[in-house]
Amino acid sequence: MKTSAPHEAILDLLDAYFEGLYQADSTLLASVFHPRAQYVNTVPGDERILTLAQYQHLLDQRVSPASNGEPRHERVISIETTANTMAFAKVQMSMMGRDYTDFLTLIREQNQWRIIAKVFHYQPNPQGD
Repeated sequence: MKTSAPHEAILDLLDAYFEGLYQADSTLLASVFHPRAQYVNTVPGDERILTLAQYQHLLDQRVSPASNGEPRHERVISIETTANTMAFAKVQMSMMGRDYTDFLTLIREQNQWRIIAKVFHYQPNPQGD
């Protein structure tokens, strides 16, 4: 299957996103998020909406899955683009004893894709993968 140029750029961004989460690297993640991005957790009892700065602070307090020797498990489910300025990616990953599904909305400004919204849900992963 041939990948289009916007999809290649988005896949590169998603690779950095996954690496940033695995390393709990707020600086790396800031490079893939728009400065005005929103972080939205939809899990009942753990709901929250954060700014990028608040999300970075949360990450800086986290012990990274990498430092715990956790294996990396992630996949891109789908990518949709519109007018080469807006995209949507559905991704999944397992880390920290949870399975996550993220809906990422991306915008393209100044020839660069950035995540403007991360809306996600998680559930416990008893295997801890």
